[in-house]
Order: sequence, then C-alpha cells, then structure tokens
Amino acid sequence: MNALIVDDSKPARTILSRVLAGLDFHCHEAAHGQEALELLPRIPRPDLVTINLHMPVMDGMELIGRLRRDPAWRGLRLLMVSGEQDQARVAAALAAGADQFVAKPFTAEAIARALAGIGVARRPVVASAPIRVLVVDDSAVIRNVLTTTLAAEAGIAVAGTAADGRQALDRIASDAPDIVLLDVEMPVMDGITALRELRRLRPRLPVVMFSSLTERGAKAAIDALVSGANDYVAKPKGGAPDEVAARIRAELVPKIRQLVPRGVAGDLPSVAAPLPAAPARRPPREAVAAVVVAVSTGGPNALAGFLPGFVAGAGVPILVVQHMPPMFTAHLAERLARICGTDVREAADGEVLRPGRVLLAPGGHHMKVVRGDAGVAVALSDEPPENACRPAADPLFRTAAAVWGAGTLGVVLTGMGRDGLEGSRSIVAAGGAVIVQDEFTSTIWGMPGHVARAGLADAVLPLSQLGAEVALRLKRRGG
Repeated sequence: MNALIVDDSKPARTILSRVLAGLDFHCHEAAHGQEALELLPRIPRPDLVTINLHMPVMDGMELIGRLRRDPAWRGLRLLMVSGEQDQARVAAALAAGADQFVAKPFTAEAIARALAGIGVARRPVVASAPIRVLVVDDSAVIRNVLTTTLAAEAGIAVAGTAADGRQALDRIASDAPDIVLLDVEMPVMDGITALRELRRLRPRLPVVMFSSLTERGAKAAIDALVSGANDYVAKPKGGAPDEVAARIRAELVPKIRQLVPRGVAGDLPSVAAPLPAAPARRPPREAVAAVVVAVSTGGPNALAGFLPGFVAGAGVPILVVQHMPPMFTAHLAERLARICGTDVREAADGEVLRPGRVLLAPGGHHMKVVRGDAGVAVALSDEPPENACRPAADPLFRTAAAVWGAGTLGVVLTGMGRDGLEGSRSIVAAGGAVIVQDEFTSTIWGMPGHVARAGLADAVLPLSQLGAEVALRLKRRGG
C-alpha cells in the first residue's frame, strides 16, 4: 500500500513514516498542501493521505477541500493527524471530507485503529511488540521478584536491570526501554537524582517509582512525583517476596499497561469521531463560590503546575481529590504549600472552609462538603470506594454541586479511569461549569477524556493554561 504524509514538521513526517512502514505502507512526504497536490500525479495513487491542519503555503483544510472537489482524488482516504485543540476546527475538517482524526502526540496503536476504522489497514490493530521494562532497585531480592513476576505477564518483557541511578541512565541508553521502574533510595545515585537527569534527557519516557510505604519513603515518592515521575507503587512493609509479587500483579502491572498502551486500552480516546461540542450554556448568573479538583495518575506534577496559577488571592475555597493512600497526601500537601506559598493542608473532619485555603482529601477517606450553622464544612467519610478509589472525586463533586450550585467550578486533571465523570454531570446539572486538561499534556487522558467526550467540559486546555483560566473566572467573580 502507498501513503502520502502531508505535514510541515519533518520530525512528525519521520515518525508517521515509521509507523506506517510497520503497517506495510510505502510512504511519500510533502511539507504542505501545495507540495502534496504537485506530488500526487507523480507517485503511485496513495491508499492513504495523512494531513496536518496547520501548515504554511496551503493548510490542511484547503487541501482537504481541493481533494474532495477534484474527481481524480475524490475517493482518497484522508486521515487528519493534528495537534489542533479547537473542537470546532476539527469538526469542520471532518465535515469538509477528512475520514477520521487522530490527535498529536499519537501512538502507533491509535494510527492503526484509525486505519482499521476507515478500511485501509491490513494488519491487526493490536501491536505484537512487548512492553520493555527497565527494573532499577538496589535490592537484588526485589530486582529478582520484579523480573520474575513481570516476565510471566503476557505482553511484558524485562529490558534490563540496574542497581542504582547511574547504572539506570546507562541502561536506558543501551536497552531502549518503554518504561522505567525506579526505586527511590539507592547508593551511588538515588532515584530522584536519576529521575531529574532522565527528565532532562528523555522527558516523555514513562517512569513509575517503586518505594517503601514508610514515612520517609512516602515523602521521597512525593518529591519524585512532583519532579516528573508518572506514577508510583508502594512496596509492602517488610518486603516479603510473595507480598511484593502480589503488589506487582495487582497494582504495578495495570499501571505499566496504562502508561505504555499496546492494542486497545480502556483509557485511550476513541479516534472514530471528534470530541462533541460543549453543550450550550446560559451566561453565568452566579460568581464562582468554590473550585473542586479531581486528579490521579500524574497528579502531583500537574497540581504543582496548576495551583500556583490562581491560588494567591483566590478568595474562594479550593478542594482537591488526589488518588493516594494515607501518609502520602499529607506530604503532598506540605510540598504544594511550599510551591504555592499559601495554605495547603489535608482536610480535617468538620473543618470550616476558608477563602483561599487549599484542602486535600486525606488518603483513605472520601471528602464531602456540607452546609452548617458556621458555614460550609468538610465531612470525611469511610464509605465504600467509588470508581475503585477512596478518596474519590465524585462524592466531592456531587456535594459541591448541592451546596454551591451554579457557583461550583470543577476541574478534572490527568488520571486513569472515569472518576469525576458522574460528579461533573451533577455540577453541570446544577448550573456550574467544568474545565478539563487536554490529552497532550495529560499523563493519562482517562478522567478528563471521559468528561470531555461526554460533552460536559466548558473548555479542554493544556495544563499551562488551566490555572490562568481559573484565575480569569475568579476575576469575573470580583468584577
């Protein structure tokens, strides 16, 4: 099969060429729409044309229109591959004749599924290559348990092992892993130092910390997560091999599969259609009375980038549910307080909310809000987990909508699963608003993706813009 790749970015064309070559395509490249039109008569008729939207000389929208109007090229399969964030632009391109849309940055699996959807892929969608894992831990016992347990999992292979951070950096260069499992406390170079160097060299390589469930280990894990680790798994106390193996199978393996998807994964966005347009909203009649935040995988790093954009002088309570066990949330609150330069703490049962104070749900407890004689207060709950989480965001979002109604502003950041979806429905039904993090800047676009695809999001924004968006909405409150 033949493909024509039209994109003004040479790196993007190179990556797409490699992906399509692996799916039996012979690829040709063009840097913009005009070059593509000139090249088409000189190459074998392509079975597929991939088109970026934003290009010089002739952009993707005009190219799609010309190809669909020209009888010679009207039947070509057109796949839009773009970093476009504007849902209306994506919808317009599909209406103009693009067969399907894949968002940048894309995975090989996303491209393969899109091709299968438009009938031009010969190979199965599921990738055959195993997920290559680099295991880094100074304990030979832990390395052996990790290696043995992971090697027994279908679709996972151990690319190599290292006993300290310095060895890990060398192994990453030589073994080309898809993901790194990194201990925190190690000789020669500890895990956090190695992580910071790794983020400089390989900013998008997934890293999961595997640290001790102790006071010291929890604090170190939070430092790592704020420094850019994607997720963590706590080692069982005592570290008995059977307990470690059980924790690996129950908690670590699912995180590996989510962070390095192979084939179809539940949290990958559908590429069959663009995101729905946000439903029509009436102009807000009520000022923002509170900000409620849901976040999971990749959360500490996201919160460190999001909160400083608006918490100073916010003038309203800010409540955050981060999926974490006890002990970890207290350290996260301390770290965020230093980063934000403001009052960030774990919530206490019965605590009356104060303007500008940031409260985190304590690990192991749901956090709700209730209105009482002294004002709105926190109500902690040991009720069963929701969405397999405790704390979960849905109880907070539901009760916030009941207390503040149209004054509720919900924010859904990066995270695995769909926690926050039903709570967002409650906020929107009460007249409030929800904004979510975009796919490109999310570690996993599960939680925000579900809200966006349900049409509940007022805005889908990069992490760097979310704090400013909240600040603008709070400013309108004071205007």
